[in-house]
Amino acid sequence: MNICNKVRAEILVNALPYIKSYSGKIVVVKYGGNAMVNNELKNSVMEDIVLMWLVGIKVVLVHGGGPEISNILEKFGKETKFIDGLRQTDKETAEIVQMVLAGKVNKELVNLIQVKGGQAIGLSGVDGHMILANKKDERLGYVGDIKKINAKVILDVIEKGYIPIISTVGCDENGDIYNINADTVAAKIAGELEAESFINMTDISGILKDKDDASTLIPKINIEEAKSLMNNGTIYGGMIPKAECCINAINWGVKKVFIIDGTIPHAILIETLTDEGIGTMFVKEN
Repeated sequence: MNICNKVRAEILVNALPYIKSYSGKIVVVKYGGNAMVNNELKNSVMEDIVLMWLVGIKVVLVHGGGPEISNILEKFGKETKFIDGLRQTDKETAEIVQMVLAGKVNKELVNLIQVKGGQAIGLSGVDGHMILANKKDERLGYVGDIKKINAKVILDVIEKGYIPIISTVGCDENGDIYNINADTVAAKIAGELEAESFINMTDISGILKDKDDASTLIPKINIEEAKSLMNNGTIYGGMIPKAECCINAINWGVKKVFIIDGTIPHAILIETLTDEGIGTMFVKEN
């Protein structure tokens, strides 16, 4: 796309108020879905993260990696079974999840950030016992609920000028490894850090009044409205836990929470640094 110099200048000038309002503040981004498996989108997301970091925004990137986990489990000959949308995880599967998320996926993202001109440190919830967990449900095996977040580990990395990139495996006091839902981890981390905003990247445009009509996107919603839409079935299925995480993040002290479509190139910058924005913004009250 060819853009004349005048338009380029106008874009930068229009972004200035947003850069000023976010500079020096923490923004937590949950990264997952199709934006992780599409290389073009992956590059777009990392470019957004680096640009925000360069203008003084303290970005924390929390990632999942479900498709990668499924691929590796298949290579190991292990069947994937889900209960209530969560992966049933025996001890061997938990070790594979740790290998894939804290190893392969995390280090690929760290490397890509560096290639794009940023400085990043890869972490998992095991590092510094950042994410202490306990067993969520006996049926699920080593799937964890968050017991405690040690935010100091993350803050230390930010203070040194790096972008923390966090994979969502945790551990208990005995050192057992747990697979933890990435939306839940990102929301809890955002709350513990008292983040200015929490951006949850998904594969759809946000909360819709009509699931089959993208033009019915709800651009702004408060907590009570969101609960009402869950109760009447407008928010349903896989969007329910995402909406619950957004509500929790607000209740935990995050100023602004967004669900955005991560399949749109540079969706993070559009939401953060432009007038238009995309997706649905959750607020405590109107």
